[in-house]
Amino acid sequence: MSNNVENATLYDGVCMPHLLIEGLNRYDDRPCLFMGDDHILSYRDMRETTSRLMQALASLGLGKGTRAAIISGNRPEVLSNTAAMSISGFIGTPLHPMGSLDDHIYVLQDAEIEVLIFDPQLFGEHVAKLKERVPTIKHFLAFGPTDVGTDYLALAETFDPKPLVAADITPDDLGSINYTGGTTGKPKGVMSTHRGTAYMAMIQAAEWEFPEDLRMLMATPLSHAAAAFFVPVLQKGGAFYVLPGFTPDLFFDWVEKYCITATMLVPVMLYVLLDSPRADTADMSSMESIFYGASPMSPARLQQGLEKWGQIFYQFFGQSEAPMVLTNLSRKDHDLSKPERLASCGRPAPWVHLALLDDNNEPVAEGEPGEICVRSPLVMKGYKGLPEQTAEAFAGGWLHTGDIGRFDEEGFLYIVDRKKDMIVTGGFNVFPREVEDVLSGHEAVAQVAVVGVPDERWGESVKAVVVLKPGVDGTDDVRQSLIDTVKQAKGSVQAPKSVDFVTSIPLTPVGKPDKKALKAQYWGNASRGVQ
Repeated sequence: MSNNVENATLYDGVCMPHLLIEGLNRYDDRPCLFMGDDHILSYRDMRETTSRLMQALASLGLGKGTRAAIISGNRPEVLSNTAAMSISGFIGTPLHPMGSLDDHIYVLQDAEIEVLIFDPQLFGEHVAKLKERVPTIKHFLAFGPTDVGTDYLALAETFDPKPLVAADITPDDLGSINYTGGTTGKPKGVMSTHRGTAYMAMIQAAEWEFPEDLRMLMATPLSHAAAAFFVPVLQKGGAFYVLPGFTPDLFFDWVEKYCITATMLVPVMLYVLLDSPRADTADMSSMESIFYGASPMSPARLQQGLEKWGQIFYQFFGQSEAPMVLTNLSRKDHDLSKPERLASCGRPAPWVHLALLDDNNEPVAEGEPGEICVRSPLVMKGYKGLPEQTAEAFAGGWLHTGDIGRFDEEGFLYIVDRKKDMIVTGGFNVFPREVEDVLSGHEAVAQVAVVGVPDERWGESVKAVVVLKPGVDGTDDVRQSLIDTVKQAKGSVQAPKSVDFVTSIPLTPVGKPDKKALKAQYWGNASRGVQ
């Protein structure tokens, strides 16, 4: 019996907290985080700040299993806090910086958040409202002086740095709960384990084409995308270069000035860069890898980028339920002599079981489309508090992604449509039901259906198709009122970019809005139903 107890952890793998400690301990004076010429943090600085933040959290009685959310702009403390939370065994939940108050309230309550960490300069007023509405939150920790809670940084400065030691976690312990929308109209909490995030880092190390001399330019929120790049950058002894904002001039200026070798962008950012006059004049010779994902890339725009800057593009594909590394399209596979391949999301990672299944969970015939399904340590533990939706997602012993794909004869995967109605616009997920629920409450609306339509800039944009109530005219004022209503309730990302007024919405035989027929009116003869 004692031998079994001793061997209980014998085969446990390394988890994300261990990888972070090992990475932060590798170097001392080498630059780790760059946020401008006057703000450079070394590996030692990051390590010591992480230790101080960990001790500050522990002094409040917070540790393994604490559920914490974060909302912040890009500032150096965000990465140190990410490490401090992970190493302390927290269960983290990022709040979308562009999300609405109601959305944040729902997430904070559903995830049972005890601690909210925030940027007081950008979100002080917002957090004050959250404090009134979510009384179950016990601690409000600010990156600086605040009237809402505790100055987290001042508290951390009262401690001296100590060696980093990971909490007593297991690979099956939860590391995060990230929220993604669903057909119920409410976001679902994706419960990810320490095993999953470590496995993702392993596949990144094995498959992703990171430059040896890694200067990683980040233009996306550090509280979201940067976390996925934290360990690979540390393992390479690289440094994060964090833009104060995203404009083409800023991007190209930093690439030229600091000889940036890699970056991660969503397609809409690439479109903005390609449309800038600087795209033809900027010196991009230092750039070795542009990682892109989060939404499908327009093959035509990708071809334009390849013609300008060469084979420096690397695509990744995944979803919250199994993140980022399901398939990879390598730099060499971005081949202008095979333009049809630019519509692919690459080959499945050899570390993942990926199959195309029919509605009976059987493999489809070769060359035929089927739902992309996955088995892997990457796969989430389940949806928080949603056993039925979890069982549906795991039907037949596979994670069902909801995406329909097909393989070509060389094993490259193409996403041809989405099984569900999710819209991906500019790298953000929009769920039509949520927008429809807001619009259906408007005094002018009799019926509404929301679909994604082709958009050269955003990949897809949100379109509302509306049947007005009798006696209501479809004026520009009404159209703008509908857009503003959604913007106020859900945020600008979810707000329709266009509104069409129609006399009727096509229905299925059972009386549901026929989204497929509706989309066909806008997608026409396009070879696929996503951009």
